[in-house]
Amino acid sequence: MRAVTIDEGRIEIRDHPDPEPGAGEVLVRVRAAGLNGGDMMQRRGLYPAPPGAPQDIPGLELAGEVAALGSGAARFAEGDRVMAVVAGGGQAELAVVHERLAMPVPDALGWPDAGGFSEVFTTAHDALFTQAGLGSGEHLLVHGAAGGVGTAAVQLGGAAGARVTATVRNDALRAGVAELGAAVIEPEGFEAHGPFDVILELVGAPNLAPNLGALATWGRIVVIGISAGAQAELNLGALMGVRGTVRGSTLRPRPLEEKAMAARAVERHVLPLMEGGAARVPIADTFPLDEAEAAYDRFAEGGKLGKVVLTVD
Repeated sequence: MRAVTIDEGRIEIRDHPDPEPGAGEVLVRVRAAGLNGGDMMQRRGLYPAPPGAPQDIPGLELAGEVAALGSGAARFAEGDRVMAVVAGGGQAELAVVHERLAMPVPDALGWPDAGGFSEVFTTAHDALFTQAGLGSGEHLLVHGAAGGVGTAAVQLGGAAGARVTATVRNDALRAGVAELGAAVIEPEGFEAHGPFDVILELVGAPNLAPNLGALATWGRIVVIGISAGAQAELNLGALMGVRGTVRGSTLRPRPLEEKAMAARAVERHVLPLMEGGAARVPIADTFPLDEAEAAYDRFAEGGKLGKVVLTVD
């Protein structure tokens, strides 16, 4: 098979042996695979794949057709359309997925949409509801809301009955995020628009102090992105004063059981939204697999609303 390959920071397309599904796994003929911040970090040598995942083939989400079943796999049949979060190896013509991590692709989703769905919607749903317990009527703030996880979080928060405020630095992208259901503001001075019951932090350390200052009593901050920095001072007295919580979360290194639970939650609560048109996957650009380097460059340059997705013929 052919796959995107990282070699000392370079992005190349190389031939690799076809993977074979093991017990409980399915082999997927990939039709689309989204790019994510983790892929960019892996390219720079900062986010290695966990044990058992391909170390040189990136890709944390994919969609395609089941091509073969491993022993004991019975959840899907050959030819079924599936999508999944994977620990790596998604940006290839073939990939192996444990059947418990795979989700059926709703009829409403085309391949690019399905290929860009799993990582960002699973991450956003887990952070908002499993980690933060966001409820109807609460006020949600999403930082860096124009990206894949941000656009997913805005839609999921609105669908749950929360009031959603979103920070977007790029003025050209604000209208697009507003169309997804958020009141869009500039990052500077966001505290004035609080207090917020839940703050989804996708930027990192510079926001920690003002986040705490804008937090409602019993408010929750969930950190899932640190592109702007990982270390910051925390005023514990202020945190105690509002009885607040600061949590951090990442999806990739979790054990199978936790990932399977997250996938089932998305199946129950998010796939019906996609099928009914109440949520969608904003696609900024698509590139064929052979143009993977251009896709990585497009992701890195910023200024995009939603996902960059590789398509595989």
